[in-house]
Amino acid sequence: VQLQASGGGLVQAGGSLRLSCAASGRTFSNWIMGWFRQAPEKEREFVAVIRWPDSSTRYADSVKGRFAISRDNATSYLQTNSLKPEDTAVYYCAADPTPRMLIPGRAYDYWGQGTLVTVSS
Repeated sequence: VQLQASGGGLVQAGGSLRLSCAASGRTFSNWIMGWFRQAPEKEREFVAVIRWPDSSTRYADSVKGRFAISRDNATSYLQTNSLKPEDTAVYYCAADPTPRMLIPGRAYDYWGQGTLVTVSS
């Protein structure tokens, strides 16, 4: 499975970006795609996850009400709204053939290359 993340960029605080993660290659009947982020000098943290085929979602408390994850076919989207400077990070998508939604990042089998989101104050 190959994952291609895109959509990052520079935005002012309060702005929005839509990140995408397209999966190609092998697919699975039950799988999850998660988004993680890593800010400079900080550990990677979970942001959101969505499950195929039922589209169940989970979010980190820090982004609830501001970010929305969705999917179609083999692509997930992370709509990021009301962005804050502390949302600045490299955002990574990851996928795993499991129905369990809140597995740790290290458990994911497949990772994309990351896309940089920079929020200016």
